[in-house]
Amino acid sequence: MALLIRVETAQAQLDNRAFTSPEPGALRDTLGRPAEISTALSPDSLAWEKADYTRAHTFRKGDLRLSLNAFVFFKDNEYFNKIIDGYTLYGTHLNPQLVYYPSQNLRLEGGVFLWKDFGNPQLRAVRPTFRATWTHGKQQLIFGNIRPHLHHYYIEPMFNFERVMLNPLEEGIQTVIRTNRFFLDQWVDWQRQQYRYSNYQEEVAGGLSTSYRTSRDGSRWTTTIPFQFTAIHHGGQIDTLDKPLQTVFNGALGLETRYQLQGPTVRAVRFQGYVLGYQDYSFTRGQFPFRNGWGLYLNGTVESRILDVMVSYWQGQRFLSPLGGDFYQSASRTVSDPGFLDPHRKIIMVRLMRDIRISDAAAVTARVEPVYDLNSGALDYSLAMYFNFRQEWLLGNIGRRARVGQ
Repeated sequence: MALLIRVETAQAQLDNRAFTSPEPGALRDTLGRPAEISTALSPDSLAWEKADYTRAHTFRKGDLRLSLNAFVFFKDNEYFNKIIDGYTLYGTHLNPQLVYYPSQNLRLEGGVFLWKDFGNPQLRAVRPTFRATWTHGKQQLIFGNIRPHLHHYYIEPMFNFERVMLNPLEEGIQTVIRTNRFFLDQWVDWQRQQYRYSNYQEEVAGGLSTSYRTSRDGSRWTTTIPFQFTAIHHGGQIDTLDKPLQTVFNGALGLETRYQLQGPTVRAVRFQGYVLGYQDYSFTRGQFPFRNGWGLYLNGTVESRILDVMVSYWQGQRFLSPLGGDFYQSASRTVSDPGFLDPHRKIIMVRLMRDIRISDAAAVTARVEPVYDLNSGALDYSLAMYFNFRQEWLLGNIGRRARVGQ
């Protein structure tokens, strides 16, 4: 009997484990661990996730499984400002796959990804999926459809949360390292392939997301130091366009601390602070309204049995992030005001979040997020509800079956 352990980091900016865990309904008791994990353990020790994943995923060489990932999303952005449009995202993703283990440390997945927006009779996307995951000690190499968007554990100014709905697939190569204290995710997403005489540029994105826990195991205080980096490049040498190259870097360095309480309702408090940078390294100037910029991002969270409440403050000075959330930009992404600039952007955001368990395989996430723009005095908000289902069924073991004639 062999185990292929895939462990996630315990916390990112938000608790998105319902979107990333192999068992979205095996949710925390608001502290984030299964009942059999000692309450003395910090969630950032990863102990609860190891036990959770091991309990549900015990593999043998030759196992053939059927996997189903289903995601239904509803996000209503009631935005009336010059930086980000108001719109509604409402639809579903479905990804059935066959999973095979040719060896105890190699997982092969292949299937089809279907995307259907509600209110549109046609499918938005029908794409084949393939992923090869090789686990070697505490390191994983992932080829094909890498583990995307929220699995990178970026903060939202660096990586837009809505990519889970709008950019659900990433294709390339990914390296993941997980230890008891250290997490690293290095990835490349080849977004658009260019061919000879193409009338478009090639597009590639990539980055690095790391965190190191400085506190000891079992401590009620958990302290981690995250560092994050992203880059995008649009270019190529075999197209027919007379269009300049684009290369943009973003980085973030932070400090996160969490204190575990013993109360029956309030279970923990958390603080996160980040300093971010933006740099346009394109050879041709003038493609972006700012050449460089920076940002300050502060989050305070109260975790309780009822819901999590997070208050965030963002201050951006000429900050741009091509992969980041729309609200954090100093340049408009709207249809009606594309030239609007807010070089010294300041916003306050409140998030009310709750995960509801249906079964180990299914969970519903509800979120309400009002946003106040300190410069314009405008108050906007969004409402969201998500359904996550992920489960695997063992079809049989074909590793020991002899070929015909043997």
